[in-house]
Amino acid sequence: MAKKEFVVFGLGRFGTSVATTLAESGCEVLAVDADEDKVHEIADFVTYAVKADITDGDALASLGIGNFDGAIVAIGKNLEASVMATILVKELGVPYVLAKAQNEIHAKVLKKVGADMVVFPEKETGIRIANNLIMGNFFDAVELSSTFSMMELDAPDEWVGKSLRELNLRAKNKINVIAIKRAEVLDINPDADMPINRNDILVVIGKNEQLNRLANK
Repeated sequence: MAKKEFVVFGLGRFGTSVATTLAESGCEVLAVDADEDKVHEIADFVTYAVKADITDGDALASLGIGNFDGAIVAIGKNLEASVMATILVKELGVPYVLAKAQNEIHAKVLKKVGADMVVFPEKETGIRIANNLIMGNFFDAVELSSTFSMMELDAPDEWVGKSLRELNLRAKNKINVIAIKRAEVLDINPDADMPINRNDILVVIGKNEQLNRLANK
């Protein structure tokens, strides 16, 4: 499975936290800021770091932004720049845009111009946001602690036709399957000998590092 690619606009505390966590988890990360010092500070920790005006559509297009899986607009104080960046990356074809908001009014504007998800820094941490982004289907993961999460996982091809007993996921992958969603029906007590189907969605619990590995296979 190809590595996920994200672009992070704005390298304040929140943006830097998201960018470095994504990079540490094996994602390709482009970090963008108008402050050259901030770009230099993060350069060794992400795939690429560039100084650019995030309100300049031509500049963003030249960076190939439209090819990324997701964009994080981590600009809170400059509402105009935040809104413009959100509009531009959606116009360039980025399928998923998460934007940081300072207040409810800012959040409403961001949603109206195309943000798929809006977060408030006082309610979410950069590390948690990054981990959720990594875990496939974007926000289908629920953080239970700093090291454990629950998430939905599409049944991997190599698991299809095998039972939970055969797979022995607790011993081999250090995860527990607590439910299986099949044709919109959620079985919260799946039979250990029931074969997994191709379109099954498994609800699993485990350490973040193990879940990340499965989600990125």
